Amino acid sequence: MGTPGADKEERLETLDLAHAIVDAIAEKQGENVVLMDIHALTPLADYFIICSARSDRQVKAIIDGLHEHTKRHLGASPRRVEGQPASGWVLVDYGDIVVHIFTPRTRAFYSLESLWKDAPVVLRML
Repeated sequence: MGTPGADKEERLETLDLAHAIVDAIAEKQGENVVLMDIHALTPLADYFIICSARSDRQVKAIIDGLHEHTKRHLGASPRRVEGQPASGWVLVDYGDIVVHIFTPRTRAFYSLESLWKDAPVVLRML
């Protein structure tokens, strides 16, 4: 049996990482950033972070910035990265946090926010 309050403490640490990821996205001028708490809706992850990048080149810059920022500040590295900047959608998996980096057209097409509309929004940056 786990320690009382351990799940809450783990979520707080995960939320710290999520905020560090949002900071890294902001440093690379990612747009329309949304941090959603999905832990009550799915066992896949605790948080989704969704953002837009204006070009393939900016998608790559955001990915590189995430790697550098989270490694330097928290010693965290993604488990995997799926997709290519040219596809308009790259997923960066940090375990309990999944980051979706889209070009605006691809983001509108897949509309993840509407698919996960029941998830509370923790943070939104335009």
